[in-house]
Amino acid sequence: MADSNEAETTPSKPENSMGIRHLIIFLMFLGTTVSYATRVSMSVGIVAMTSNNGYDYPVFDWDRSTQDTILSSFFWGYVLLQVPAGMLAGRFGGKFLIFAAMACTGVVNLVMPLAAVKGDWIAVCACRIVMGLTQGLLYPSLHGILGRWAPTNERGRLGTFVYAGAQLGTIIELMTSGMLSASSWGWPSVFYVAGVTCLIWSLLWLVLGASTPGTSKWISKEERKYIESNVGSDELGHSKMPTPWSSIFSSLPFYAILLAHCGQNLGFWTLLTELPSYMKNVLHVDIKDNGKLSALPYVAMYVLSFVFSWIADFLVNRNLISLVSSRKIFNTIAHWGPAVALLGLSYLPAGNLTLAVIILTLTVGLNGAHYVGFMLSHIDLSPNHASTLMGITNGVSAIFSIMAPLSVSIVVTDQTEASEWRKVFFISIAFYFLSNLFYLLFISGDVQDWNEPKTDGAIEDGSKKEKKPENNAAYYRRKSLGENIF
Repeated sequence: MADSNEAETTPSKPENSMGIRHLIIFLMFLGTTVSYATRVSMSVGIVAMTSNNGYDYPVFDWDRSTQDTILSSFFWGYVLLQVPAGMLAGRFGGKFLIFAAMACTGVVNLVMPLAAVKGDWIAVCACRIVMGLTQGLLYPSLHGILGRWAPTNERGRLGTFVYAGAQLGTIIELMTSGMLSASSWGWPSVFYVAGVTCLIWSLLWLVLGASTPGTSKWISKEERKYIESNVGSDELGHSKMPTPWSSIFSSLPFYAILLAHCGQNLGFWTLLTELPSYMKNVLHVDIKDNGKLSALPYVAMYVLSFVFSWIADFLVNRNLISLVSSRKIFNTIAHWGPAVALLGLSYLPAGNLTLAVIILTLTVGLNGAHYVGFMLSHIDLSPNHASTLMGITNGVSAIFSIMAPLSVSIVVTDQTEASEWRKVFFISIAFYFLSNLFYLLFISGDVQDWNEPKTDGAIEDGSKKEKKPENNAAYYRRKSLGENIF
């Protein structure tokens, strides 16, 4: 039987529990940490840039609308290169795309203070747009590399580890930006530190990173064979594998991911970009404490994301629930949990600082479950085209990230009034609820037929077409989920 032959030829896990795949994953984790830190730097930095802290640094007279324009301008560039980045990463690998993204981000951060002084808010927006353009290459490339380096049974934990770096970067930046801004070095130091860190990471990635196990100079033959047999993705060479556009855009599971991604971005980025201002204007928190209190929810999200990933992998690997059930359960926790918490926050009596921080922490913390929800569904549906799928959903959902700060400037007429912020929370609640409902109804955990080229995946038999047997990776995915991998 084909299945038994494939099971016999599936390489076992290398005896050494740590391998080059873990180094690659760790580097990508550091990359998301640094990249998100550079995004968030402006959220706290702009508070210092518009407040007189007593030090001899320029203070800008930017109104709320201008500040929201600056915060959202990152995403104007971010949406443009998502799909091209996904296609390029799928065909040629993501190593050099990631290097270019991070190196350019570092340079932009280094010139940001000078741009602000010389060109005011327009120059700052230009820098943020360029940063968005370059970071638009990042997530599709990361997703494509993750799809080729993370064996199926390790995917939940390794994927969560990579993307949880976003929360660690947020935590670090929210805590350090306030302190740096309030120090004698002033707000420019926020951008200098971010820029230098980006450039250091870029050099590490250039030396140690690799798009696939087959292009790594450091991997052993044993580990390479194990990974390539268990990821469900072909090696590079996708120039001969056309993107199945019609199949993608007629796939309900794909639209389930797309809407979940949009709901996630609107809710998450509303909190991320506006939380420091909310803490200052509604809760009246000093800038030195602002960063620390603002970071608390993301500490919860960072920690809980690992808890959720371990639970998800345990349930699936022990065959207690199916893969698609796991995705649905944890995506529901990630979306409907924060929706309920935000509803409670909306009616919280004014002046209750402790309870407000607790609810905000719960809201963002539960959102950490999305890393084992829709965020891995791209790879579930099509490991070969995961980077392209991520490029599409990340690009479209970035539009909702733009809407987040702009919606606040439209909806909130009095920033010191809690009832005004309630309107913003209601918008997030609605998107969280409806997008996850569609995800629950239409998501799939199976590799789709269009993952493989039709010409290679069908055998003519008279007037009928018969699919070829599953390859080792697909067989392993379906039959070996009970194996313990750590």
